[in-house]
Amino acid sequence: MRSMSMAVLAAVAVLLTGCANQKEPAEKAVAQVEASLSSFKADAEKYSADELRGVEESIARLKGELASKNYKAVVMQAPNVRSTVAALKESVAKKKAETEEMLAAAQAEWTDLNTRVPEMVNKLQARVDSLTRSRKLPQGVDKAAFETAKADFEALKSSWAEAGAEFGSGMVADAVRRARAAKAKGEELMQKLGA
Repeated sequence: MRSMSMAVLAAVAVLLTGCANQKEPAEKAVAQVEASLSSFKADAEKYSADELRGVEESIARLKGELASKNYKAVVMQAPNVRSTVAALKESVAKKKAETEEMLAAAQAEWTDLNTRVPEMVNKLQARVDSLTRSRKLPQGVDKAAFETAKADFEALKSSWAEAGAEFGSGMVADAVRRARAAKAKGEELMQKLGA
């Protein structure tokens, strides 16, 4: 009986030693995964929020296993979580690069539009003022069409001002979309009014 108790105690000791031997690698694995994620978490929140939530849930499960002292499970699951974090990091880097590329293109387009549209607005203003003073309208434009064109021109100026405000607020893509529409409307009005 005594030898049986000794055998049970020995088995428990081996089990505890095995668990204790796994504790440090388990803690280290969780710390490494958390450190890896924290190195790019801000960008992940910005570019891949949904994917980030999934990764954080995986890390939370890993930490739960660690808190439950299920060190073997932590050591076994950590490589999968680590590879999920690495995949997220790669995805975030790709999305960030694409966004920066699109932003650079939008800023270049804005620079061009910011030169052309104000010139167009000035020409149109001069033409509207001239036609208003002379009371002689271009061929094919009656008084009602001219009043509509003047209203469209006022809307164009408002739209251009809003585009400038959006650009100033850092909403570059929205500003460019609005500026493109303003440019198209300006070209249409220039043709209609013979500017």
